[in-house]
Amino acid sequence: MRENPRAPEPETPEPEIPDPEIPAPAPSAPEATPPNPLDELDHSNRLDRLDRLDRLDRLEQLPGLDWQVFAERYWDRRPVLFKAVAPAPFDAHEVFETAVAAAHRGGPFAVPPYAEFAVGGEPQAEPADFLPQPRDGSFAGYHQRLVRQLSGEPYSLSLGAFHAFHHPLWARERDFYARLWARVGQPTPSAFTTLVHGTYEQPLTEALPGQRLATFLFTLSGRQRMRFGAAGQDTSFTVEAGPGDLLYWPSHHSPVSEPYAGWASTGVRVSVVREGRRADAELYDLLHDVTPETLLAPDPDPAGPCPPGEESLLVPDAETGADPGEALPAPLERALAHFRTVGARGPLAERVARQSLRQWTAGGFRPVPPPAPRGRFGDDDVVRATERVLWTEAAGRRLFSACGHVAATELPAEDLAAVLRFLNSGRPLSVHELAPLARGLLADLMAFRALERL
Repeated sequence: MRENPRAPEPETPEPEIPDPEIPAPAPSAPEATPPNPLDELDHSNRLDRLDRLDRLDRLEQLPGLDWQVFAERYWDRRPVLFKAVAPAPFDAHEVFETAVAAAHRGGPFAVPPYAEFAVGGEPQAEPADFLPQPRDGSFAGYHQRLVRQLSGEPYSLSLGAFHAFHHPLWARERDFYARLWARVGQPTPSAFTTLVHGTYEQPLTEALPGQRLATFLFTLSGRQRMRFGAAGQDTSFTVEAGPGDLLYWPSHHSPVSEPYAGWASTGVRVSVVREGRRADAELYDLLHDVTPETLLAPDPDPAGPCPPGEESLLVPDAETGADPGEALPAPLERALAHFRTVGARGPLAERVARQSLRQWTAGGFRPVPPPAPRGRFGDDDVVRATERVLWTEAAGRRLFSACGHVAATELPAEDLAAVLRFLNSGRPLSVHELAPLARGLLADLMAFRALERL
């Protein structure tokens, strides 16, 4: 793979001219490092110190967020609450716009499979207009409307795969957590993002069976109150997170939400799989483009929907006289044919390359929001890349990627490398200098939201 120092290189890389160095962003003021409670303990055994702190009946609250401190002291070890995090991983206006888009993806009369809406703790199969509407304007307006419609009954809304519906929200979230991934590794499979809002939280299952998650909870409005009690411990403690606070707990903790009666709160959870990776889910991810609907419930039939009517998965009965080895049941035959097709050397190599590019450019949050319409350019246009663009060659095809999207181009490898090298340098590019195939490349990158016009 080219144009990415972190990506695995091909086994026989071709010599290339080194890329121009991308201008580094202006250095920001260093974040304040909070006092280290470990300094008060014996320094002879660091892991023992961490285990002893994990058994304390309280949770540390730290001013601000330092990812280096977090990675060294808290990641996969113990919960912590960061107060008044800035810059914030989510913006309230973007979150509400995303909630409206996600709530109505499946149409106005049904609850999407990644959503749960409950009244008094009872899930609603047909929530009518109880989901967020554009006319609400904000979560405060949404809450006021539901208070009137539900006569004050407690309610809850959960929306999973939340980063997949709004590009600005996805980009802000990706950039926020990129500094963590740089220290602990980018997650694979994707992290889960879930909106939680209401006066009574109905838990939403975010993981496949057998998986355990480390979780970040960012509070946008109201207060999020969680009671912690690690397995095997007799003590428990309650933590309250207010607007702007970021609460983290590792996978071996399972806190319980304790909402405030009658008071609405809004938060966004980001959960990362730490235990129980599923081979079947990863195989599905390789062979299919994951969507918000299939992120937590992969289609059991990789070959697609079955024909109408029921089909048996059993081999012919011995009494029929048929040889069980002559033919497989129809569903298994279709699945086998599908795997033979996608497993052929050429298609599989291209599929692996496409999914690798998606993984590298999605920043740990897939599926990504859908692309915008392709751009159109005139000779007077000047563009500049706003995202790093990667490319590779597989099965005779040249693929390029940004923001979790992938496309192919007929540009020769030398021309593709030259155009992307120039774009990745951060310099403005005049469109009138480009051939039609290169302009088509720019049109796709504009759809990926990886370019800006100057």
